[in-house]
Amino acid sequence: DFAPGVGFLAETGAIGFRGEGWTLWAGDAQGGYILKALREHQTSTDSAFLRRNWPNIRKATEFLIGQDENDDGLIEGAQHQTYDQDYYGPNTMVGSLYLGALRAAERMATEMGDTGFARRCRRIFEAGSARSVDLLFNGEYFIQRVELDEHPDWQYADGCLADQLFGQGWAHQVGLGYLYPEDTVRSALASIWKYCWAPDIGPQNEAHSPERWFAYPAEAGLFTCTWPKSEYLPHGTVYKNEVWTGIEYQVAGHMIAEGMLTEGLAICRAVHDRYQPELFNPYNEVECGDHYARAMASWGVYLSLAGYEYHGPNGHLGFAPKITPERFRAAFTAAEGWGTFEQTRSGNEQVERITVRWGRLQLKTLAFELAEPTKTLTATISAGGKPMDVELTLDANRVRLSLSQPIVINSGKSLEVSF
Repeated sequence: DFAPGVGFLAETGAIGFRGEGWTLWAGDAQGGYILKALREHQTSTDSAFLRRNWPNIRKATEFLIGQDENDDGLIEGAQHQTYDQDYYGPNTMVGSLYLGALRAAERMATEMGDTGFARRCRRIFEAGSARSVDLLFNGEYFIQRVELDEHPDWQYADGCLADQLFGQGWAHQVGLGYLYPEDTVRSALASIWKYCWAPDIGPQNEAHSPERWFAYPAEAGLFTCTWPKSEYLPHGTVYKNEVWTGIEYQVAGHMIAEGMLTEGLAICRAVHDRYQPELFNPYNEVECGDHYARAMASWGVYLSLAGYEYHGPNGHLGFAPKITPERFRAAFTAAEGWGTFEQTRSGNEQVERITVRWGRLQLKTLAFELAEPTKTLTATISAGGKPMDVELTLDANRVRLSLSQPIVINSGKSLEVSF
């Protein structure tokens, strides 16, 4: 993605989103590449990846800022996107990925000591976050501001787009926090559930037939876009009446991260039911094409269910299970190994166990979530059965542990924390 002559265009910083020989940049892809760079850095053992790629990551961010033109945090010109057309005017589908990219670039710039660029990214982000709420939030969800007389085709305008918070879900996965005020994010997700989810897609598709059928009458699914507050746009955003597993998983993972567990799992159940072996291949959750990569957004659902957070170079690992936190167990991956995380709650005690099954795990800090906020807490921690000194920090029901010295947990060994 950042290699000149492959995807990266060194003279501009744009990234051809389909690789070699494809010079067209896409608004959602460009922001996504920058977010992915942060993710790859966080899943590395050290800062070598970031140091090697930072000049081009920064240039890719500068290209995106250049599309903003006036540093107000909104991109208003042509924005090619995954629906194979161009959006015009500010919107949060591309805009949330732009804001997420700014926050990711700020984080990486800070780690690289590029403080001036970090401050610039932060300033534009804060302007864009505030402007987006003022201009695009209609009280329920985020819309697109576009002159339909000038751009009559392939826009969504006042529609409720399932992908309207794409960048926000990304931001949660890489630990960047909220891009917009929390209340607006949760309202928009509730609106996507209310206006895009259908327990039976039949009536909607009878009224508005999709270009391609990925879900059938009597099946549940999440529509790409609907227009609950304005006239349906027959020439609105392409694929508006289709059901894509990649979008479903992206939205479900974000919902679960926000505590909308039932809604997120219902969306996943719909995919599961549509692709049960009696009907279709469960290893090919078709949307735009066979074995389409977007369905791998399902991994984001897994991360959200575990409340997983990781930063390899900093030696940080954290969990905040969203499902059965009183008795939770899941696999996790790290830069140099993988293992199992277990959490149990009983009475006023909570126990965490991290076991490395292969490779090794370097740790300096840990983070967990308690059942409820508390002002007093005692903790004991041991690795390989040996007690360790730790500094404890509380923030409501989130607890952060800083080890007195970094440790390495090798394959077959465990670390246990008891609160």
